Amino acid sequence: MRWRASLLAAALLGLVLAAIGIVAARPPPLDLTAAEIRSPVVLDRSGTLLRPFATADGRWRLPLAPQAVDPRYVAMLLAYEDRRFRDHPGIDPPALLRAAGQWLAAGRIVSGGSTLSMQVARLVEPRAERSLAAKLRQMARAVELERRLGKDGILRLYLALAPYGGPVEGVRAASLAYFGHEPGRLSLAEAALLVALPQSPEARRPDRFPEAARRARDRVLDRVAERGVVRRDEAEAAKAEPVPRQRRPFPMLAAHAAEAALAQRPAQAVHRLAIDAKLQASLEALVAERVGALGPDLSAAILVIDNPTGQVRAHVGSTGYLDASRAGAIDMAAALRSPGSALKPFVYALAFESGLAHPETLLDDRPSRFGAAYAPENFDQTFQGTVTARRALQQSLNVPAVDLLEAVGPARFIARLRAGGAAIALPRDAAPGLPVALGGLGITLADLARLYAGLARGGIVPDLVRRLDGAPAPPRDLPRIAEPVAAWYVADTLRGTPPPENALPNRLAYKTGTSYGYRDAWAVGFDRRVTVAVWVGRPDGAGVPGLVGRLAAAPILFDALARIGGEPEPVPMARDALVTTTAGLPPPLRHIRRDAPKVAGEAAGAALRIAYPPDGARVDLGLAEGAGSGLALKALGGTLPLTWMVNSLPLPEAARRQAEWQPDGAGFVRISVMDATGASDSVVVRLE
Repeated sequence: MRWRASLLAAALLGLVLAAIGIVAARPPPLDLTAAEIRSPVVLDRSGTLLRPFATADGRWRLPLAPQAVDPRYVAMLLAYEDRRFRDHPGIDPPALLRAAGQWLAAGRIVSGGSTLSMQVARLVEPRAERSLAAKLRQMARAVELERRLGKDGILRLYLALAPYGGPVEGVRAASLAYFGHEPGRLSLAEAALLVALPQSPEARRPDRFPEAARRARDRVLDRVAERGVVRRDEAEAAKAEPVPRQRRPFPMLAAHAAEAALAQRPAQAVHRLAIDAKLQASLEALVAERVGALGPDLSAAILVIDNPTGQVRAHVGSTGYLDASRAGAIDMAAALRSPGSALKPFVYALAFESGLAHPETLLDDRPSRFGAAYAPENFDQTFQGTVTARRALQQSLNVPAVDLLEAVGPARFIARLRAGGAAIALPRDAAPGLPVALGGLGITLADLARLYAGLARGGIVPDLVRRLDGAPAPPRDLPRIAEPVAAWYVADTLRGTPPPENALPNRLAYKTGTSYGYRDAWAVGFDRRVTVAVWVGRPDGAGVPGLVGRLAAAPILFDALARIGGEPEPVPMARDALVTTTAGLPPPLRHIRRDAPKVAGEAAGAALRIAYPPDGARVDLGLAEGAGSGLALKALGGTLPLTWMVNSLPLPEAARRQAEWQPDGAGFVRISVMDATGASDSVVVRLE
């Protein structure tokens, strides 16, 4: 017994000397800058993790709040590592006394008597040596951390910095790497494994030494059962749970969007996007399944836009970000590709807006030559004769679309697309020609989706809102792709487009496109709520025989809509829309023939033009006071009778060169006139 007393006295002396050493060895204030570095993370709209990124030195150290961890894990951690954590000032004297006695008895450090605070001090200021001096410095740092951060701050650092093997640090990264889910809900076995690994992270890595990991986990379960944290039967049942034998990949949802967000703000630690993680995961699975069945080397992209807000709810940039065989790292939603017939709706919108046509206007679909060499044919190499503009667009007939583009002018059409915010690329910077109606240009899926969202919004093209963090963008006047009436005419027409096989008709306004050489297949659809745009093709631009928008992209579009959920809602009818039959249209609008000139200046004799009001004029009619007078309209040239239209609606009994229109309010209006030969002119004025 005497030797034990001597040993205890020596241990107490050692403890006193240690305390003196702590005071004497007080180092300069601890720099916590490196300890606060976290992996950048990209979150969805509700805070769900989309994709984390490694730190600059290659570590996976994800931000984590203590309240986001399963409370049972924290209780087990404290019971196993530091039972008096909430009571001691960073150093636990009984534990130090035990450690000092073991040191004196064995002549070496057997156990360090480390508190959780001391472990954090070692993580913040790592030292390779295991010496008394190092231990004294660790104690001093523990006391300092307690004073600076308090208990919750100490726990927060431990949860973020605890090592779990290789580059994995912190409970959140470990839970994702070994279990594939967040640490908010852990099984008893999972929590015990996370408690056990940091003591010897390399020797107990489950992906390399699963048996060592299992034994360490089971020791934790025994200890916490002894201390009453869990019931013994629960601990025994947890031991039967297998230990994970491999690391799981970290989440990589919306990989391209996440990468773009980080590149935009590289210094920001947490990025929140407008994406819905659940929808994103569903659409990524859809793309992988559908494109995998279409054949090798193909990729696909999907963009989902919330029409009222412009928020991007899903962004699938490829079939699989890590699939090198399909060039998955390339974001095909941002790649310039030929849209095929997907731009035809905007040709029709411009023609409707300009007063050249109405959905019930008859158009000729017959062999035609434009200029010396351009003779477009339909996809099936047949012609349907005389059809309404509605049917021509629904059937995606080529000759009527080129006919209307010739009438409105290719340069004006391209200018309208660019004014709507689309970055249009023309071949070798050539002047716009008639082939642009059939896809003879380059556009991105994102820009095409925005333009279609504009049709759903009465012609106003939204800014794409990709992020929900930071200050909102300052308000601005949004661009227009069409006037409200013309936009609704197109939306109503496209809602009648025949759906793909096994899909219900008249549910979604949509259009497909196939580029020359079967390089790109497109399908874009919208209702009042959302716009969904789909592209399928090879990233290298090679053709794929049989790759057609209706067969390859449209089924993906309709499946995507089904996964979004909810009943499709038609775009509300524009207030001034004219719903009638062909016979109910003014005579010049009933049938447009190729042999009839359609552009002002082509008619025999003087060119038809609007003399008053001039284009761009601001006309003060006293509308603000509610006592406005009529607006005089005057045209020169052309062949009588004339048809005057305001916002695509014909004015009754206005067949002469002079007419009058009674406005019903202030704002912008488009005034058009058409003569008996089909020649037309239009202006936009602002009434005040």
